Amino acid sequence: MSLPPVLHKLRLPVVGAPLFIVSNPKLVVAHRTAGIVGSMPALNARPASQLDEWLAEITESLAAWDRDHPDQPAAPFAINQIVHKTNDRLEHDMAVCARYKVPVVITSLGARTDINDAVHGWGGIVLHDIINNTFARKAVEKGADGLIAVAAGAGGHAGVKSPFALVQEIREWFDGPLALSGAIAQGGAVLAAQAMGADLAYIGSAFIATDEARASEAYKQCIVASTSDDIVYSSLFTGVHGNYLAPSIRAAGLDPDHLPESDPSAMNFGGAATKAWKDIWGCGQGIAPVKAVVPTRELVDRLAREYAAARARVCAA
Repeated sequence: MSLPPVLHKLRLPVVGAPLFIVSNPKLVVAHRTAGIVGSMPALNARPASQLDEWLAEITESLAAWDRDHPDQPAAPFAINQIVHKTNDRLEHDMAVCARYKVPVVITSLGARTDINDAVHGWGGIVLHDIINNTFARKAVEKGADGLIAVAAGAGGHAGVKSPFALVQEIREWFDGPLALSGAIAQGGAVLAAQAMGADLAYIGSAFIATDEARASEAYKQCIVASTSDDIVYSSLFTGVHGNYLAPSIRAAGLDPDHLPESDPSAMNFGGAATKAWKDIWGCGQGIAPVKAVVPTRELVDRLAREYAAARARVCAA
């Protein structure tokens, strides 16, 4: 298994996952300067014209960082594109990404050959997120360069497969880039993802509780105060099953233990779509190690220390 050149020389084998609403240029830059892949959803830039401004901000900030830190160049970044028929911004957002030659595009909720071809045309790579082996095969058949295995316990939209089952099924036939998502918020879990066969750990929820994240203080503190017992898996809010913080569901006047079901027909990612559940907070199960709101670099430093300690422990066994 080998990673493409753009993903070489990371300080830690980690992708900071794109967080809906929460990720912004400040968080992407903080990820990259700390030595991990930074990412954000294109749809977080609203109005659509803001995406150009945000990509300019990211590229200019990182160019300055690289000039000032020639021995510690910034890690690459990724833009997440929702490839679903209701995303009426996709064509616009892809054109903006093409102008900036975004090095990594993460596609979600649909795999399309034309999108993959477009990214390859400007020299980028595509990582597609999937929740099972069937979707993984379809993504690679349509030209995705790598996969993000979204296992049980991941924040936001998530699957139900054990990471052990999902990674081993994919590795039976696919030897390309593979990231693992699902309840990873500690350095030992990053090493465990690699031991299972993944190349990278895909971490999102822990980074919500950072200074740079565009989340409310109440959201951040709720993550600090919560554990896996506070996570609810439901399809109600978007039409696709995902994990959410129970206190935010209660605050919306709902009983997290008795939520009605929805279905994929409820999905709507259009630019003008009303966000009826904007105060329902997505979050994965792996948040127990998050004890305080800290700068992103401090969180990455902790992960790096724990990763090194886990490697030493395993090698000494």
